Amino acid sequence: MYDTILVPTDGSDVAAVAADAAVALARRFGADVRAVYVRDDDGDDRGERATATVAGRATTAGVDATTAVVDADGSIHRRILADADEHGADCIVMGTHGRTGLDRFVLGSVAERTLRESSVPVFTVHEDTVVDRDLDAVLVPTDGSACSEAAAAHAIDLALSADAALHVVHVVDASVVPMDGSGAVLDELQRAGERALDSVVERAERAGVSTIRASVLSGTPYRAITDYADAEDVALVVMGTHGRTGFDRYLLGSVAERVVRLSGCPVLTVDDDDDDR
Repeated sequence: MYDTILVPTDGSDVAAVAADAAVALARRFGADVRAVYVRDDDGDDRGERATATVAGRATTAGVDATTAVVDADGSIHRRILADADEHGADCIVMGTHGRTGLDRFVLGSVAERTLRESSVPVFTVHEDTVVDRDLDAVLVPTDGSACSEAAAAHAIDLALSADAALHVVHVVDASVVPMDGSGAVLDELQRAGERALDSVVERAERAGVSTIRASVLSGTPYRAITDYADAEDVALVVMGTHGRTGFDRYLLGSVAERVVRLSGCPVLTVDDDDDDR
């Protein structure tokens, strides 16, 4: 499923968690690991140490690894994406904040920019993320959009490869229901959610996924998704980077970023190449 997994590193604790996650994925799927440090200071020699640490973790696990220290030449996330393209990476694994430990700093903002623009899946972790190497349960939220369908296809492939249970959810956003609590609007939202779920479930059944659970939830989407993931002890959330409107950072876009920040398990974000944002 993956051949080359790119791990951007800055030598931080969260980058070490990302490295462990990348190595675990590489072992499962027979992939190589490429560790990259993006240097924005000519005198910075931390890159060699940071990438060597990742390579050492890979070697210990029996995974082939290469390393590189590259110059930023502009924005860090664009350099990461360029490296992924140049070396044929089909997955990027990275931490959601960097060396300072401050939320949204260094690799924090870089991770969010990377997942918004990446054409390959981006697997994100926090410093305290528990990476389940068994990958026994995968959760995919859907809203019926092309991007969420792409995420569903990827989740199905993962579930098949890992013999994992597939959880499919649609969240009815309570904030879009009129103040008068119109039953007709709520009913239509429920029906739309059920149609989106049915599409994914039918695809998963055709593919041969053995265990499928489908649920329509209600509430604030990102909170409902993370609460479900916690309650069901899923190993990985797979979701699209934007939703039905196609507008950047709207619906599943903003939801995906919030889930990435708050989820206790890893989150794999998937873009839809055919969707024009």
